[in-house]
Amino acid sequence: MRKMIHAEEQESNCCGCSQNDGSERTWRIYAPAVLSFILLLIGIAFDNYIQNNFFTGYIRLIWYLVAYIPVGFPVIKEAVKAIMQKDFFNEFSLMSIATLGAFSIGEYPEGVAVMLFYSIGELFQESAVNKAKNNIKALLDIRPDSASVLRDGRYKTVSPESVAIGETIQVKVGEKVPLDGVLLSAQSTFNTSALTGESRPKTIREAENVLAGMVNLDNVIEVKVGKEYSDSSLAKILEMVQDATSRKAKTELLIRRFAKIYTPIVFLLALLITIVPYFLVDDYSFKDWLYRALVFLVISCPCALVISIPLGYFGGIGAASRNGILFKGANYLDLMTKVNTVVMDKTGTLTKGVFKVQNIVCLDYDERAFMGIVAALESHSNHPIAKAIGEYRGKSERKHVVANVKEISGYGLQGEVDSKNVLAGNSKLLQKYNIDYDRNIDTLVETVVVIAIDNKYSGYITVADEEKEDAALAISEMYKNGIKQTVILSGDNMSITQQLAERLGIKAAYGDLLPEDKVGYIENLKADKSNVIAFVGDGINDAPSLALSDIGIAMGGMGSDAAIEVADVIIQTDQPSKIVTAIKIAKYTKQIVVQNIILAFVVKALVLILGAGGLATMWEAVFADVGVALLAILNAVRILNKKF
Repeated sequence: MRKMIHAEEQESNCCGCSQNDGSERTWRIYAPAVLSFILLLIGIAFDNYIQNNFFTGYIRLIWYLVAYIPVGFPVIKEAVKAIMQKDFFNEFSLMSIATLGAFSIGEYPEGVAVMLFYSIGELFQESAVNKAKNNIKALLDIRPDSASVLRDGRYKTVSPESVAIGETIQVKVGEKVPLDGVLLSAQSTFNTSALTGESRPKTIREAENVLAGMVNLDNVIEVKVGKEYSDSSLAKILEMVQDATSRKAKTELLIRRFAKIYTPIVFLLALLITIVPYFLVDDYSFKDWLYRALVFLVISCPCALVISIPLGYFGGIGAASRNGILFKGANYLDLMTKVNTVVMDKTGTLTKGVFKVQNIVCLDYDERAFMGIVAALESHSNHPIAKAIGEYRGKSERKHVVANVKEISGYGLQGEVDSKNVLAGNSKLLQKYNIDYDRNIDTLVETVVVIAIDNKYSGYITVADEEKEDAALAISEMYKNGIKQTVILSGDNMSITQQLAERLGIKAAYGDLLPEDKVGYIENLKADKSNVIAFVGDGINDAPSLALSDIGIAMGGMGSDAAIEVADVIIQTDQPSKIVTAIKIAKYTKQIVVQNIILAFVVKALVLILGAGGLATMWEAVFADVGVALLAILNAVRILNKKF
């Protein structure tokens, strides 16, 4: 007990230290700019408003140098580092040359002001980036630090990485679930907002899945671990979001390449502005033309573009994650703006994937024995229909021996139950094995599971699914947001698929498809180069289609690991309406980025012309550089505050 109290005291002390360190760090960040600003104001006051005889010569120079060093030294240091790495032309060297040049011709206040406002711009940028990262930090903050695992008859606190599959963990009220697993307790309510963006608590019952990162709200619960921490949904989400910022959009990459070419050209032009007039102008003054060149250098700094464009995309990724949508890269935000064709799977995407058994027809067995055999086989599948059959059957008193189960993608299951060879799937499965069955089954509108036992047709089970509440709204909103055609590709019955399409307003629907058939349809759509295709799916059989489409969107809540791995965008809430939200966020992000590019180029071009003609001073140059950068940053931050 004394050890525990001591540990708690240490932790409390550490927390106190952490808070103090945080405030000290904030002060260290802002102190140089504050000091420089105060000294600059005092210097300007002595120059213009307070009559004196001492603020001249070396005293004036030293005063402004002291004002310059807090903000100028870090920038000059970065410039030297870059030059050591053979990167001669960059924003640090540009700002260093411009400000030191201003000092060399006696324009001390301008030299300090340019570097001060550049530093303030950097601080704004850091603040804006931190705000954009808040959603990602929220995800990182839900990473559990420990897990309480049952070992040797008692619970031990260990790191989540050390817990093995099959072990039992305990989660107390208010604690985060550390690993994915199955709930062993009767039920509990969980806060899933960090994973899904949904604020409404979710009730999960015994034998249902619990995901790492959920917060337990009700009771002390036990969970049987189903995945190692590295394979958990939370770990994958964190990895995807962290990787997303490294995948640059084409616009961002173009601007970076542009800046690398543009900056050395600007240096050359500034040099020419200083030298060429010597041969062309009669009353040439080196100081005047050097001042113009320095103004030109400050104006032409590409900060506004280099800062605001990545920040715009970063803000888009942050806004999407806040809405339960994970983009795996800024390049997919760009691509989403061009999508004009949305192809969707049916089950789990447009429908809930929660099936209920409607009707049972069996020939050679009584219903109880028939359902016992089928449920035993289906218990080896995670398909929603298989789960529905298992739930209908409930817990059987008899233990069936199941062996050699094989899932045949697009057909169903094959296996042995109590030494009987059992087939359960669609009618194509029986056709594949040349087993005769009642052909009237093919005319049924419902989803049908046809059963054959020992190579003999034995009956069928009908199950029904229902569409998601927001499915119809999602389709109508798609058409309003630039989507020209919508298509359903489903492995389910053709008539069911077409009926759903009619109810939702989807233009084309195809059923009875195998995974390779879906791929064929997408290839046909891609043959028309004007089509930019997004495929939305959730099952392992959707993985090839997700990979082939221009942009793959996976339903992450119920979706298979394979689908989530291959997809470019993950919808955490399983709501089809989030497809439209993703399109809106992407378009708004693009709009902000284009606005910033136009703003930067127009203002800079105007002031560059004025500067080269001697009509713009260093103060206008400060606005054209730092002012435009600040405006662009503030514009980019709007993405985070907008409701989608």
